[in-house]
Amino acid sequence: QVQLVESGGGLVQAGDSLRLSCAASGRSGNNYAMAWFRQTPGKEREFVAAFSWSGIIYYADSVKGRFTISRDNAKNTVSLQMNSLKPEDTAVYYCAVGKSAIRDYTLGSAYDYWGQGTQVTVSS
Repeated sequence: QVQLVESGGGLVQAGDSLRLSCAASGRSGNNYAMAWFRQTPGKEREFVAAFSWSGIIYYADSVKGRFTISRDNAKNTVSLQMNSLKPEDTAVYYCAVGKSAIRDYTLGSAYDYWGQGTQVTVSS
């Protein structure tokens, strides 16, 4: 069993930056993927970024060039640096871990464990 705890959400203005962090516990080794998704009320959970176990990084087109995902295997953490935030980035952000072989990192169903979410609100 893996436990994920996100932190770093908050209320910011458009153009500001935020850094989200996610700490994973209960699992050793680095052969798993870590990702960020986000969700707004009434909408499907949306892929944001992923870091595969082999080190390949994926981004949604909507955040490419503004967000940066990173991971620290020694600390079992994954972070999401969010710059140039826009009101449309407002959402609950979730950290996810996938321990199985993943073919499509953008699919929520590919991940096995989820954090409780952290709210990010960007005002205009």
